[in-house]
Amino acid sequence: MKEDCEMAVSLEQFKPTRDYLICVDSDGCAVDTMDIKHKRCFGPCLVREWGLEAWEKEILTRWDEINLYSMTRGINRFKGLVMMLEEIDARLTPIEGLSALKSWVDTAKELSNPSLEAVIQANDAPVLKKALNWSYAVNRAIAALPWEVKKAFPGVKEGFEAVRAFADIAVVSSANRDAVEEEWETFGLLPLVDLVLCQDVGSKAHCIAELQKKGYAADHILMVGDAPGDKAAAESNGVWYYPILVRHEEDSWREFPAAAQRLKDGVYAAYGEEKAKAFLDNLSGGKTHG
Repeated sequence: MKEDCEMAVSLEQFKPTRDYLICVDSDGCAVDTMDIKHKRCFGPCLVREWGLEAWEKEILTRWDEINLYSMTRGINRFKGLVMMLEEIDARLTPIEGLSALKSWVDTAKELSNPSLEAVIQANDAPVLKKALNWSYAVNRAIAALPWEVKKAFPGVKEGFEAVRAFADIAVVSSANRDAVEEEWETFGLLPLVDLVLCQDVGSKAHCIAELQKKGYAADHILMVGDAPGDKAAAESNGVWYYPILVRHEEDSWREFPAAAQRLKDGVYAAYGEEKAKAFLDNLSGGKTHG
């Protein structure tokens, strides 16, 4: 498996072979891992790290609303952490030193474990150490998830097979490359894509911009995603967006080949507006969808 992954073409080496390009996000879009990571890892690790067991049910429900079922779906883990801790501090119990964590999140150029580690060297505030411990614990919990709880959404493979005749397919994800390639190969998806671009290449908007430079017309590119950040990445580059609706993923993938055909036929605009509205409606007021 690893040898196959290492043979993957780089962005610099990639050359288009078709006139159209489909960019696809991974977690929560093509691969059904986002829900399980938040429900089993992110939320529970937060409760344990801050000793919030007395309010566990309420906190876990709210964590999922913030990170899965509202317009903040897909938010950076540390931004989501601050949002949740601010609510806990205001409504449930004081969170000591929260302002120091919020200051880092609001001002840091990069929100990552290494960035937080560097800050702690100069400011060893307990809240910053707790945030880093939480993030490490999340990573360990994700790594320990059994493979049987991970899967591709139904219809993804069939969708890719349906569009490969006229479109190149690129994974455009903000996740870790090794994890993405391992999951996509395990689920039989990696052989169906032409390129894998992850966090080591840059933001999704940057990846799409670089792919455009390969010669694709903007109206020949479709970004497939599940979060507002995916939509924003598409819009910032003037390319089309197709949403995978949370809690309706199978239906979205079943419709995907017809959406891609509209792209090929040059009639995506009005349809795209309808899908964008459905996407926003599905995430607005996350508490009401269920």
